[in-house]
Amino acid sequence: MTAPLPELSRIIIADKVTTAGGFEVVKATDAECAALAERFDLLSVSGLTAKLRLRRVRSDFVKVTGELEADVVQRCVVTLEPVPAHVKEEFSALFAPEHLIPKEEEDGESDHFQYLGSDEDFPEAMPGGRIDIGELVAQNLSLALEPYPRKEGVEFTPILEDVGPDTLSLTEDTPPEPPRQNPFAALSRLKKPS
Repeated sequence: MTAPLPELSRIIIADKVTTAGGFEVVKATDAECAALAERFDLLSVSGLTAKLRLRRVRSDFVKVTGELEADVVQRCVVTLEPVPAHVKEEFSALFAPEHLIPKEEEDGESDHFQYLGSDEDFPEAMPGGRIDIGELVAQNLSLALEPYPRKEGVEFTPILEDVGPDTLSLTEDTPPEPPRQNPFAALSRLKKPS
């Protein structure tokens, strides 16, 4: 049984990527945008387009860099009203053949990755020598979304500020805490004089 394809899928065969690199454009259809909106719990996604550069590095790896743009409508976390936004995000990813990806139980990083430098992301697997750049775009769209969207002019009022006379209130009317006793004071009273 095979897993269903992601909402936005564009497969690249890794063996066809050269060291000189090449460019790809991913433009989501209306149906793909609607499916992504459902996946990410958005009111809508439109105009999702990404420009990507793929190039082979260190013979076995494929580096993907790109920029995506989309118009999204999220729900305000306070009022649940629509919050439209234009998303523009740069991203990059490194892919490696499955046999070069260390297993989770292995300690540390594989020797294969030590020469790539600490600024590189840990590589993702490319099963069967295939890279789904559409799913990569979708994941980075998700990361670019505002985590707590608010409609313009809407302020969030913390619950603690909304206390009434029947609830515990930490205000100036609250009596101060009594001074704390030294925990060893009782022991010193038990000590016999010598």
